[in-house]
Amino acid sequence: MAKVSPVSIKYMVHANLVAEGALEKPDVIGALFGQTEGLLGAELDLRELQKEGKIGRIEVQLERNEKKTMGKIQIPTALDQSETTLIAAAIETIERVGPCDAQIEIGQIEDVRGSKRDYIIERAKKLMQQLSDETDSREISNEIKESTKTSNVQEHGDEKLPCGDLSGEEIIIVEGRADVINLLRAGVKNCIAMNGTKLPKSVQELTKHKKVTLFVDGDRGGKLISQNVVDNAEIDYIASAPDGKGVEELTGKEILMNLRKKTSVEDFFRQNKLPKPKAKSENFELKEADKKKLKELSDKNQGSDNAVILDSDLEKIKSVSVKSLNGTLKRINKTPSVIIIDGTVTVPIIKSAEDAKCSVIVAKNFATTDTKIQLLSL
Repeated sequence: MAKVSPVSIKYMVHANLVAEGALEKPDVIGALFGQTEGLLGAELDLRELQKEGKIGRIEVQLERNEKKTMGKIQIPTALDQSETTLIAAAIETIERVGPCDAQIEIGQIEDVRGSKRDYIIERAKKLMQQLSDETDSREISNEIKESTKTSNVQEHGDEKLPCGDLSGEEIIIVEGRADVINLLRAGVKNCIAMNGTKLPKSVQELTKHKKVTLFVDGDRGGKLISQNVVDNAEIDYIASAPDGKGVEELTGKEILMNLRKKTSVEDFFRQNKLPKPKAKSENFELKEADKKKLKELSDKNQGSDNAVILDSDLEKIKSVSVKSLNGTLKRINKTPSVIIIDGTVTVPIIKSAEDAKCSVIVAKNFATTDTKIQLLSL
């Protein structure tokens, strides 16, 4: 006789027995097999089903009560729902067990798999909790990457300002440490923080020797900071985060996109309807040897209708015609410390030189002297 595997049991039929007289377990088992034989056809015959392992061992518990016998019957099945209910209904047709009249009534049909499912769900919850308590490998990876980027934060000056690599010719000024870290994440390393709204002296000194972009938040505070910084430092460009966003909130793509949209100080102030910034010139002192060199260069340039643009070491950056000087000063990348001009220096030329942060203009004649630039007639 084949046995049904406990693993394959789907349903458990629970039945209650009441018999008028004394009974033994074999009497009940015999009645179950004998009185249902052929009732539902060969396919659902209890003996055949048990041989095939589709019905398990039938458990019977009996209890004598005066002249009656009370009992409980359990029949495990691996059949489907419809077949199991047919077997259960067939058992209720038994009217006699052994020598006694009897009545069998189905108490319930238990879905054994349901209890298994409940166990599986509860166990899965516990296992999920254990997994949640453990550190995810991705979290570890992210922590390592974050610490690597944060470790790239350096300090500059007596104020120990958070910054990246400032060794290049261009720097980006931002408001706070979080902004610096966010720029480093995006691969922008040449940044330094002011650590507040007031411009530190060490940053002010940096702006004298670097091409400077001020990167501010896209709110009213960002505009106020831009006014303060421009009034106290040499700023070339201003970039802004989108309206309502801070630099520290931007994604890598947003950072690069908004830096590419940087504008001149004048354009930024005009677009945001801010008071026009005052033009500033660098405090550039000339020694006697420098003046002698400038006179020699001025003499060579005489009669050429050209303008010679020099850096702070009095080395030539480029030579252009006086007519194209204004456009050149707007596009030039390096700060022109000295400009030698053949001819009269007009007001527009002085204005362009102020905007370009020129310190000295050498020429024979000047249309105005109302400027902070040193005007030399050699």
